[in-house]
Amino acid sequence: MAIKADRWIRKMALEHGMIEPFEDRQVRAGVVSYGVSSYGYDCRVGDEFKVFTNVYNTVVDPKNFDPKSFVDIKSDVCIVPPNSFALASTIEYFRIPRDVLTICLGKSTYARCGIIVNVTPFEPEWEGHVTIEISNTTPLPAKIYANEGIAQVLFFQSDEPCEISYKDKKGKYQAQRGVTLPKI
Repeated sequence: MAIKADRWIRKMALEHGMIEPFEDRQVRAGVVSYGVSSYGYDCRVGDEFKVFTNVYNTVVDPKNFDPKSFVDIKSDVCIVPPNSFALASTIEYFRIPRDVLTICLGKSTYARCGIIVNVTPFEPEWEGHVTIEISNTTPLPAKIYANEGIAQVLFFQSDEPCEISYKDKKGKYQAQRGVTLPKI
């Protein structure tokens, strides 16, 4: 990048709507941090969660996803059961430029508690709320705080735009809103 990464993120967010809502500084006091960081953006998790449960003894199948696999929770906190999993989405809506690819990694605050955050890359010209996969790898219940940081997005800009973007492919998760379940 020709300009400093944090300035590039601010410019892209403010001039091109790459991240909405956008926090142009890192918010840290009393919360799991979020906002612009040195080389990325710490996104926040919303207050709607889908927590997996085995109450109905269903099978998790990406080709035939059974909504009885989880319970819906809307709250300022989500307790993920031991050795379990939850889906959530970011508060931020992202619009990725055609010459940018992102990688999203879980924040160290949660990682140090045995919480693994998995998000696939945001492809060039993908847009939407990010569906976040939260795994509790511990034998104890784990607390996730809504409206606070959950993951850091790192941006990689190419020297030239990609030949075929996610939008060109008419990707199945284009413009998703809220928690989006698997699609075929």
